Amino acid sequence: MPEPSGIVRWLTEDEESRLMQELPEHVKALAKFSLATGLRESNVTGLRWDQLDIQRRCAWIHANQAKAGKGISVPLNDEAIQVILEQLGKHHEYVFTYKSNKLIVANNKAWRKALKRAGIENFRWHDLRHTWASHHIQNGTLLHILKELGGWSDLSMVLRYAHLSSKHLEDYASNSKTMPTMPETNLLHAQKKA
Repeated sequence: MPEPSGIVRWLTEDEESRLMQELPEHVKALAKFSLATGLRESNVTGLRWDQLDIQRRCAWIHANQAKAGKGISVPLNDEAIQVILEQLGKHHEYVFTYKSNKLIVANNKAWRKALKRAGIENFRWHDLRHTWASHHIQNGTLLHILKELGGWSDLSMVLRYAHLSSKHLEDYASNSKTMPTMPETNLLHAQKKA
């Protein structure tokens, strides 16, 4: 399904903290992993142990599991590794479970109740991916790198986040000034040398 255009909704630091306090542990693990990796809900709930290499700090999403139809290599930061280590021994095949059963969805009643208790409105599970991407842009990740990290098929999907930071444009901000003009004598002298 195409994503709606418009305002990108992401969690502020305060909202994230409030939400994590309200989430039950099994949903909190999913949310933390999503915020650390930017993976979509189905990729997190369906993540299997054979898709992880903790030593190399990476996971992979197979092409048939990816929205764009291409495999995604997912680098795992410290937060993601910590969440994974906390799941060890809970299930032989799937990383994230509830009462020893594979999780089907994360956007469930427990999620919605936690949002309400945390006082967070107008926020969907997929907005965790928007939060991840927004933080990347605000912290200086280049658009083409974010495209690869998020497994987007083209740059147009990533451009929705571009306005959240102007850091990459700072070096060019002064280019709007006119160039100083050379006095006529200097210009003639420069032309004679050429």
